[in-house]
Amino acid sequence: MAVKIRLKRMGKIRAPFYRVVVMDSRTKRDGRAIEEIGKYHPTREPSVIEIDSERAQYWLSVGAQPTDQVEKLLKLTGDWQKFKGEKDTESKVRTAEGVSEEETRAAIKAAEDEAEKRKAVASAKKAEAEKAESEESADSADSPESADSPESAESAE
Repeated sequence: MAVKIRLKRMGKIRAPFYRVVVMDSRTKRDGRAIEEIGKYHPTREPSVIEIDSERAQYWLSVGAQPTDQVEKLLKLTGDWQKFKGEKDTESKVRTAEGVSEEETRAAIKAAEDEAEKRKAVASAKKAEAEKAESEESADSADSPESADSPESAESAE
């Protein structure tokens, strides 16, 4: 039986998350899995990657082939390097634990302030453009056609 380690899509339409699963290669993408070995949430910041390293090593050792996407995830967590026997097996996954709550609030506040500034600049530009347009239309309505134009000369005859 050909076994693959691949992603099983879960979640709502525009909010996907995935389970890293071991499946027979002939089953459907979201079909029944032999074993679930991890989770991947790409929409969170930073992305959440949780893989049971021991089980991933076991399935790789018995011949399970990871898909390209799963291979990239295994490289990020360091499991692929362990399997291949390379020295650099340190996980490159960023964690949100190192960021304090105060820093997060400050970053959110700064982003909100920046958005308010951009809104104010955009509304000022829009008001200025509307004012210029209204002045232009008022000027063209108030000014009579000059007598030197050929159209007014033809109508005079």
